[in-house]
Amino acid sequence: MEIKALKTYFFNSLKNIQDEQEIESFFFILTEYLHNLKRVDLALNPNFEISEDDVEKWNAILADLQKEKPIQYITGEAWFYGLRFEVNENTLIPRPETEELVEFILKETSNFQLPASSLNILDIGTGTGCIPISLKTNLPEANVSAIDVSEKALEVAKRNAQSNKVEVNFIQANILEVEDLSKLPLPNAQNLLPLDIIVSNPPYVRNLEKEEIKKNVLDYEPHLALFVEDTDALLFYRKIAQLALKNLAPNGLLFFEINQYLGKETVELLQNLGFNTIELKKDIYGNDRMVKSTR
Repeated sequence: MEIKALKTYFFNSLKNIQDEQEIESFFFILTEYLHNLKRVDLALNPNFEISEDDVEKWNAILADLQKEKPIQYITGEAWFYGLRFEVNENTLIPRPETEELVEFILKETSNFQLPASSLNILDIGTGTGCIPISLKTNLPEANVSAIDVSEKALEVAKRNAQSNKVEVNFIQANILEVEDLSKLPLPNAQNLLPLDIIVSNPPYVRNLEKEEIKKNVLDYEPHLALFVEDTDALLFYRKIAQLALKNLAPNGLLFFEINQYLGKETVELLQNLGFNTIELKKDIYGNDRMVKSTR
């Protein structure tokens, strides 16, 4: 089968599920994934022949896409802040909004009076490791650590750090059970505390919001990393903020990615705990998405 015929078949198979722009994006991701052909290669070789074995691979992938399985889980990779990350069913797929959080942190670190080699950074609920790995890539002299409750997610994060050639200290822990970050098995803990920056993108989607969640997220991404009970939606924010009060250096910064519907409540929580200069920031879509506060 020629690639141009395959493209027509691919579009027709998905047109009732995805919009045309999304289908086109999937098609070019897969031509590179399966055939190492970039978009320009296809333009130069529209009669490229697909073998029968490869057509079977396309059909298997199409079956997954028709079930709305995320393409990142099909290819096993996602791009975040210019870096490639392995992803699987044990990790959330990194989002563009979280790239904005990384950009926000890097911008704020430029205002620090400390040399980069003195910066101690901790990410809580790391998943793929996209936040700490991106920070370490851009702040190579900083000391960066990350926590996650999932051993399988940490295995992915460690491979991502290795493939992106950075060193991050990964720790398995349930943050809700941690009384003080100084008790964690941090390598060279005496050099990593107090912390200058704590960042977290914890579970924040309430069960009542499940009806808003797309099938490709609800059916495939790990619920442990997504959802919180309606009765205490800010559970993780409260706990992490309390730990930050104990373990951040004076004028240290706490960054959160937040539920867009709970910006006001998150700010009030931090105010009530005694944080200063709290900034609520919107994402590119105009939703409340990030909070920065100072110890």
